[in-house]
Amino acid sequence: MTHILVATDAWHPQVNGVVRTLTMMAQAANTLGVEVSFLTPDEFRTFAMPSYRDLRLALPYRAKVASLIEAAKPDSIHIATEGPIGLSVRRYCRKRGLPFTTSFHTRFPEYVSARTPVPEAWVWRALRWFHKPSRAVMAATPALAAELRQRGFRNVVLWSRGVDTALFHPRDVDLCLPQPVYLSVGRVAVEKNLEAFLDLDLPGTKVVVGDGPARAALERKYPQAVFLGARHGEELAEIYAAADVFAFPSRTDTFGLVLLEALASGLPVAAFPVTGPRDVIGAAPVGVLDDDLRHACLEALSIPRQACVDFAALHTWQASARVFIERCMNVRPAAPDGEGEVFEFGAEEHHFAALPATHPTSR
Repeated sequence: MTHILVATDAWHPQVNGVVRTLTMMAQAANTLGVEVSFLTPDEFRTFAMPSYRDLRLALPYRAKVASLIEAAKPDSIHIATEGPIGLSVRRYCRKRGLPFTTSFHTRFPEYVSARTPVPEAWVWRALRWFHKPSRAVMAATPALAAELRQRGFRNVVLWSRGVDTALFHPRDVDLCLPQPVYLSVGRVAVEKNLEAFLDLDLPGTKVVVGDGPARAALERKYPQAVFLGARHGEELAEIYAAADVFAFPSRTDTFGLVLLEALASGLPVAAFPVTGPRDVIGAAPVGVLDDDLRHACLEALSIPRQACVDFAALHTWQASARVFIERCMNVRPAAPDGEGEVFEFGAEEHHFAALPATHPTSR
């Protein structure tokens, strides 16, 4: 059986699009006769991010990384994230001349600039450095792929997403809230731009599903909104089906997996006309994309729910997995590379050195 090893810093119990994408893709790949295994923070000691305590970063060290990769004996290596694990596996592959692929899931330049004074240009430069040796940089949408190429990324290819229609589908559910119900699902953090939704003057009820560092402050500021916290599986699917419109205020998501989950549940989308919603929905009559988000929410109420279901049925995880497998396996050998790569931030130099092999593991 073909075996693909995926290195990722994002993993359970995190609840986000990256984790869901990797999990669902792996399950679908298995039905196609391909094993996908993961090198994750579960293998290492971790620490909480200072500005986001719910997220934990691994402290990988090169001996453990090497032993895990060599024990897995993969036919292909894919690096899904640009964090400590991604950097460690990148270094391992470069040193040994092993080809690898990467994927671009998160707009870190915008996320970092929202929390720190670091210029976006610096982060984009670091990302170009990280992905430069990749034999295929996978992007979720045509617009994102075009932007990455424009920003100097090489070997950019498409890898779209799917949706589990067996879980997300229409059903009769009543949340017992004033209607219409406008729903937002995702991480409750500053980069998700939730205030643009919560500030809207809309009839009915605004519902937010998800957790994150901004939740407590937003609950205090918007007492009329209903915050349900993180929900999963059947419970989440029922909430989707009970709503009337899916509001997606983010301007930075590279895809927005929740868009397909909402559409599969029969929920029309209201969003800004930006990368993510624009690529997922396009001109299909299943959502309203408008710089006036209130207008988009109100107009979306008139969209037939069956049109949304029919649209989502075209996006399967099996199709997504086939593309992923093809991208991973169609790579050429790489030339060995030395250690101590240097990345320059203008006049400054930052060496991405491996962490010492003295950290105890935590399983």
